[in-house]
Amino acid sequence: MLSKTRGIVLHSIAYNDKYSIVHLYTESFGRASYLVSRSRGRKSTVSHALFSPFSVLDMEVDHKNNRDIHRIKEVRSHFPTSNLSCNPIKNIVTLFLSEVVFRIVRETEPDEALFKFLLYAIQELESTQRSVANFHLVFLLHLLHHQGVFPSIESYHEKAYFDLLNGEFIDSIPMHKHYLNQHESMVFAQLLRINFENMHAFDFARTERVSIIQNMLAYYRLHLPPFAEIKSIAIMQSLFD
Repeated sequence: MLSKTRGIVLHSIAYNDKYSIVHLYTESFGRASYLVSRSRGRKSTVSHALFSPFSVLDMEVDHKNNRDIHRIKEVRSHFPTSNLSCNPIKNIVTLFLSEVVFRIVRETEPDEALFKFLLYAIQELESTQRSVANFHLVFLLHLLHHQGVFPSIESYHEKAYFDLLNGEFIDSIPMHKHYLNQHESMVFAQLLRINFENMHAFDFARTERVSIIQNMLAYYRLHLPPFAEIKSIAIMQSLFD
């Protein structure tokens, strides 16, 4: 039975000479994998060119719960994401964030709130004419809401340390190594108040952004295992070199 759903492209990998496996986060089925032809034949109703990271697609699919890989009958773009592909900075941000979502979101059950968050974020990144220097920080932070591991800010004060392992600010250095020093904790506390609407008001130094990314990924590794190495992090960090 064919079903209609929207899907957000996370990752694509060659399966053989003729097909790729494309991993998407779908509105109706959660995370799902689809077999897509790599050819550009005239008879093909599914163009491989549509499946770039964070593309949002309207799809008609043959989705069966007893399968790991499904088929796409028809597909078209839900809205254009040309800026994500053509703007070099947005393209790097897209590659980085889509890989993070690919690594941590594994549920094969639909999550309406998560899908709406991803859709809204992609629309914002595509359409904004302002700086996106803080965009990835907002995204990484608020994605934690949808994973149920958002840090607590209630106990913050200016001399506090952030305990990465327990997700809270504490008065003294903990007995383990997973914590931020006082300056890093102050910057992290500022970050916890950021969102897509106010992100332009936050003026982090380039070194602070690098540190924030590293600390955020450390938090992800501790709270969302297994968290594989993010291969695009080196490209992302190059924005701040």
